[in-house]
Amino acid sequence: MTDGPNLLGDYVRARRELVTPEQVGIPVWGVRRVPGLRREEIAMLAGISADYYLRLEQGRDRNPSVQVLESLARVLQLDHDATAYLLRLGAGKPRRHRRRPRKETVPPGIAKLVATLPLPAYVEGRYFDVLAVNALATALSPRLTVGANRLRDVFLDPAEQALYPDWENATEGMVAGFRESVGTDTDDPRFIELVGELSLASPRFSRLWARHDVEACEGAPKHIDHPQVGGLQLNRERLGVGSTAGQTLVVYHPDPGTDNADKLALLASAVQTPAVPGQRCETSH
Repeated sequence: MTDGPNLLGDYVRARRELVTPEQVGIPVWGVRRVPGLRREEIAMLAGISADYYLRLEQGRDRNPSVQVLESLARVLQLDHDATAYLLRLGAGKPRRHRRRPRKETVPPGIAKLVATLPLPAYVEGRYFDVLAVNALATALSPRLTVGANRLRDVFLDPAEQALYPDWENATEGMVAGFRESVGTDTDDPRFIELVGELSLASPRFSRLWARHDVEACEGAPKHIDHPQVGGLQLNRERLGVGSTAGQTLVVYHPDPGTDNADKLALLASAVQTPAVPGQRCETSH
């Protein structure tokens, strides 16, 4: 058997367990002992032999053809992002000596842009570390500070969790986006340490990680229950930072002329003018 993590086999097995027989038109009689599809069922539906599929799942064959991978993606009902991820797993990569992780550095121009933007903004690394942040973003969430990790805070910090009324949906998207961001580079010590820590400390993370969901992190509306200004509906944009691999500029902005814009402006004014201890922001409704 080939040495190293069995990324392809682990992925197809996890996704196989999430597809029900009813979803692919297989009649069910009696009690089934396995969740999702059986190996021989997915092999039949993908047009490959059961023995060959078993070799794929066990990691004894790690370089199937694109046609086989696309057939598996169809049976597993993968969307565009998940199919692209499956194709990357099947492409293989040359063995390389493990290197010490390089420190992620934000380009100076981007750091200046973040500091001067009149909107909450920060730069996130490929492992969701906060690399640069402005004061308004920190006012939005005190956990948004340089050196913090978004995964660790959202899964392990109760105060951060309280900001998200739809915390469960937010965590689903975050874990799927993290797997997309990491891709096949799972031998990096930073990745191993972070996933190990979260898997032990957060049952929620462990369950979501085991699903092998993959989804590109994109712009989306976000609802935040802020302790000072109340509910905030903001648009979150995620922009790649030039040619810097894995870095993303995240910016939050409200729809103009809305109550959300007024609340964010009030929060910004509180950042510019330090509040008296014990004072809370007030908004009109």
